[in-house]
Amino acid sequence: MTTKTGRTAVEEILKRVAKDGRSALTAPEGRAVCEAYGIPTPQERLATSAEEAVAQAGELGLPVVLKIVSPDILHKTEAGGVLVGLGSEQEVADGYAKILANAKAYDASARITGVQVQQMLTSGQEVIIGAVTDPSFGKIVAFGLGGILVEVLKDVTFRLAPTSTEEALSMVDGIAAAEILNGVRGSEPVDKAALAEVVHRLSRLVTDFPQLAEVDLNPVLATGAGATAVDVRILVDPAAAEPVRFSQDEILAAMNRIMKPAAVAVIGASAEDGKIGNSVMKNLVNGGYAGEIYPINPKAAEILDRKAYPSIADVPGDVDVAVFAIPAKFVPAALEEAGEKGVAGAILIPSGFGETGNIELQNEVLAIARKHGVRILGPNIYGYYYTPENLSATFCTPYDVKGGVALSSQSGGIGMAILGFSRSAGMGVSAIVGVGNKADIDEDDLLTFFEHDDNTELVAMHLEDLKDGRAFAETAKRVSAKKPVVVLKAGRTSEGAKAAGSHTGALAGNDRVYDDILRQSGVIRAPGLNDLLEYARGVPKLPTPKGENVVIITGAGGSGVLLSDACVDNGLTLMRIPDDLDAAFREYIPPFGAAGNPVDITGGEPPSTYRNTIALGLSDDRIHSLVLGYWHTIVTPPMVFAELVVDVVEEFRRKGVHKPVVASLSGDVEVEQASEHLYAHGVVAYPYTTEKPVAVLGAKYRWARSAGLLP
Repeated sequence: MTTKTGRTAVEEILKRVAKDGRSALTAPEGRAVCEAYGIPTPQERLATSAEEAVAQAGELGLPVVLKIVSPDILHKTEAGGVLVGLGSEQEVADGYAKILANAKAYDASARITGVQVQQMLTSGQEVIIGAVTDPSFGKIVAFGLGGILVEVLKDVTFRLAPTSTEEALSMVDGIAAAEILNGVRGSEPVDKAALAEVVHRLSRLVTDFPQLAEVDLNPVLATGAGATAVDVRILVDPAAAEPVRFSQDEILAAMNRIMKPAAVAVIGASAEDGKIGNSVMKNLVNGGYAGEIYPINPKAAEILDRKAYPSIADVPGDVDVAVFAIPAKFVPAALEEAGEKGVAGAILIPSGFGETGNIELQNEVLAIARKHGVRILGPNIYGYYYTPENLSATFCTPYDVKGGVALSSQSGGIGMAILGFSRSAGMGVSAIVGVGNKADIDEDDLLTFFEHDDNTELVAMHLEDLKDGRAFAETAKRVSAKKPVVVLKAGRTSEGAKAAGSHTGALAGNDRVYDDILRQSGVIRAPGLNDLLEYARGVPKLPTPKGENVVIITGAGGSGVLLSDACVDNGLTLMRIPDDLDAAFREYIPPFGAAGNPVDITGGEPPSTYRNTIALGLSDDRIHSLVLGYWHTIVTPPMVFAELVVDVVEEFRRKGVHKPVVASLSGDVEVEQASEHLYAHGVVAYPYTTEKPVAVLGAKYRWARSAGLLP
């Protein structure tokens, strides 16, 4: 796409900008950069006198636009440095003088290169295309409609750079007002492929040149014949640098030793109840961990019937993991010894590092770890659990219910909420991991391990930020193709956008970027903590659907309406029931019931009506998922309903028919036990809510779509 000559041209421009010590390109330089990467711009010239401006306007053809060119005036409009629609030679000459006067009044010390004389484009739909350097994700590109829709409604989409042309087209189609681009009220449809190509080319530009901090193409005029960047604004950051990254093999080598250690040392182990070092020791010993456990305490000879050592250096064998239960100020010296011992992971439980403003100490500890090739988990964490190894390396309560869900949290409090929910719901977990300050190990390291962990079926993560969002997005995209990844992103607002220096930067509110890029990576985003936990528990229970057709079978019309709303809210497709299937359902429901979708069997029906309609839904290949709405009656009591549903679902499973079935139960307190019975047998069911079961089904569908498992 981009020739070697084009890249060389951009390199020369950026060298000149760096030599001048500038943080921004002039408009002509910006146009030259766009031209080098095949991004269309209007014809233009640079005038240094009124006479020259008039002559150039004649060459380009009136009317024209005049813009001030100054390395010191970034916001040209604010400085009165833009005049449009100049239709005569006199207007051009007067405009030239006016722009210079405005610029000097705005900033008397500003260096004036000249005035840009630009061909004026008079038709087309205004859009904005830009790129910014996000603190979490690095280079991202943005697309939105121009004018009020982008300024007020923030109708914009984001993707990681570089984008493919297909991803760029999904951005164009992904804004809420995309229909405008298709032509409304007689207007001409725009060339969306041309817009996508501009996005794609811009994404390549900022990828090739990381020092391009922000690029604004605003507006870009789109017509049926193409797309042209009318105004170009480019900011540079010569100090731009990529974060330190480990290879997949390096991550796996360390994480396998951390999660499956043959030996664990507890630095700060204690025999005194109530001490963190005592709690960690008790959890390791009493939790059934079969590896070697080495207490490290210079003042003790023995702790919990195990020989204690003054230093980790005194331990006779190899050590994979060192759990630190000592005050923060003592960590650097102890970590030096652990590094020399060859440990793979340092689990830093203590607080008093970056979270309290002590960045210097945290950086010192990280430097020591890097020197010795040690990976740090934390600091400021509750520790971690890995149930396949009976490993409870934590000072919190132990947990030993094994299963396929791996969970992580950035917050200790959220970690304990995860633990409590898991225990209450009987949810089997493979791991629960605290990441705390994330000085080193973060979510993409964990994802890399869980991707290859046969004990993990789903990964659920609470996070407040991402240290390296690009690494996370790339890893999550790979992992979510095999296993569902659920994320609760805390902090939905961003004050940082207020200080942004460009339109694109101002639009790149933190949560908006997270939302688009997490979706691009195939991640299931949970709106709240309970949603995260319910998705983690329920999504693995549901078979992967084979298609989009969802049918509601309900004993209560009101529940059917709410379940329909919930399906729409969660992106599910309510099947249009064909005539033959409608007739088949009517064979089982009373005349005053309703077929269609929802299928309303009414509340006074016996168990056989539920059984027959559910069996029909499972037997017809055109139906891919069932949503059941139960209404408590004496005719069909809650446990009778639950047992018949389990019976018919298991009957079809034995025949090889595996469809997702979720249920909403309305009634007296007996529906709680009925819901538990259903859930225990693979039917995701909840009492007193129509939203939750459908939300879990919607999460399963979102994952199946992103993983390419649905036609």
